[in-house]
Amino acid sequence: MADFLGMMKQGWQNYNRRCRRCRKSSAMSRVEGISGGGLVMVRMTAKMEVKAVKIDPSLMKADEREILEDLLVTAHNDARRKAEAPWQEKMQTLTGGLGLPARVWGLT
Repeated sequence: MADFLGMMKQGWQNYNRRCRRCRKSSAMSRVEGISGGGLVMVRMTAKMEVKAVKIDPSLMKADEREILEDLLVTAHNDARRKAEAPWQEKMQTLTGGLGLPARVWGLT
C-alpha cells in the first residue's frame, strides 16, 4: 500500500509540474482577435490579459459608436477563443480527456 501511495504522490507531483509548465508557456503566447474585416483588432495573452486594441480611424464617428462597441466585443471574443483552444488541447492531452473546467488550471 505504501508503494501505491508513493506512486500516486509522485504522479501528482509530475502532473503539477507539467501543469505549471503549460501555464507558464500559455502566459507568454499572444493571440489576435479580428472583427469587421480587420477594422478592429484585440491582442491578448492566453491568460486573457488584453495587451492592445487597434481601431480603424473610419470607425471613429459619433453616429457609429454602437457598431464600434459591437466590433470590439466580437474581436475580444475571437481572441479569447483563440487563446483558449491550444490550452484546452494541452490539458486534454495532460488529463487524458477528463474535460475539467478552466478554473481548475488557473485560467479564470
